[in-house]
Amino acid sequence: MKPALPWIRHSLALAFASLALSLPVSAADSWPDFRGPSEDGHAGTAGLPLTWSETENVKWKTEIPLLGLSSPIVMDDRVWLTTATEDGHDFYVLCVDAKTGQIIANEKLFHSDDPQSLGNGAQDNSYATPSAVIEPGRVYVHYGSFGTACLETATREILWKRDDLKCWHYRGASSSPVLFEDLLILTFDGADLQYLIALDKLTGKTVWKTDRSVDWNDEDIDKQMVKEGDWRKAHSTPLIVNIDGKPVMCSAGAKAAYGYDPRTGEELWRVEHEAYSAAPRPVYHDGHFLIVTGFSKGAEMISVKAGGHGVVTDTNIDWKLDKSFPKYSSPIVVDDLVYFAMDDSFLVCVEAKTGEEVWKGRVGGKFRACPIYADGKLFFFSLEGETTVIEPGREFKVLATNSLATDEALDDPRRGPGFMASPAVVGKAMFLRTRHHLYRIEAE
Repeated sequence: MKPALPWIRHSLALAFASLALSLPVSAADSWPDFRGPSEDGHAGTAGLPLTWSETENVKWKTEIPLLGLSSPIVMDDRVWLTTATEDGHDFYVLCVDAKTGQIIANEKLFHSDDPQSLGNGAQDNSYATPSAVIEPGRVYVHYGSFGTACLETATREILWKRDDLKCWHYRGASSSPVLFEDLLILTFDGADLQYLIALDKLTGKTVWKTDRSVDWNDEDIDKQMVKEGDWRKAHSTPLIVNIDGKPVMCSAGAKAAYGYDPRTGEELWRVEHEAYSAAPRPVYHDGHFLIVTGFSKGAEMISVKAGGHGVVTDTNIDWKLDKSFPKYSSPIVVDDLVYFAMDDSFLVCVEAKTGEEVWKGRVGGKFRACPIYADGKLFFFSLEGETTVIEPGREFKVLATNSLATDEALDDPRRGPGFMASPAVVGKAMFLRTRHHLYRIEAE
């Protein structure tokens, strides 16, 4: 009997994943993507503690060398992170024992003699911001134009490396890699070049490459890009879902959001807009993609009906939010409500079907990390090192506020203790990365 074709296997996997989301599930034994196994922040029933602090429900705390903002990924009792020197010359992969917090390996993968400057993006970025992605036996790490590598997880042997994929990141790379069937898909939304590229995950060889197709309309009378190409930049990570038996990859870029066939890179549809520097990952719910278009005067969060061909701006947008929407952290959907953190200390809940606001509550702080849903609760993580736990529903109800803030100076954004990385949940443990430490949070 012949083995199932890859696309059949993937379609079945997506179908079972969709079914699983409708049922009570236990927390997974791995967290392979920065938004979890289902790529939407849902962690199932984990038995996480409601409260914690530096002295409560912390199984271990490990200091992380160098600097990085990538989210932890976990598999086979190993936590993987990326780091880099603050000057961007050297790039590392870090492996931590999930049970003990001991650093197993800290290996340099790439070097740059002349790294691109982060410029005024240094406050919100680093040279190791894209999160790794993992599958049994292989972990994939990505540093934008500085390099991409695949390592064997048990031995950390480098299976392949690429350092020839380039763009001018302007304020640094942020988009994380995505695994799909036999492909590793990377996003390069730079100021000069904007494209998606799929590599054979076993060899690193290019399978397809697709340029962004939108008309930028940002050149001056001398045909030079205004704002040094900043209006062409984006930071988002694509989301792949199964729609009517076919995979669709939604990717938020500057000036447009796109639907692609992830097997070929073919553009299926495009929604055009006026914003740039889109950061949140799209979310899929009930036949619609929830997409944050980015920054600028025309920035919005939009609900886009999946499907169609060509430019679907006028036909597929069901609703828009132009005031209350997240600019950095991704939204999360529970039942038919959308929850997100704004950058001005507010949490917001809106109807998934209409975008109508249900409630808006002040909790303080600023937010970059993505929220998670576990044990019937929502967890939001702030730059100030606080986690706000709320009860989902039509009333704003805070259950707990937990702080891991230390005596480190908060006036320097890159020295403070807060959360830029999103959490990982495996079994009954939550792994939290702050500026300088990795924590395992678990009930004592």
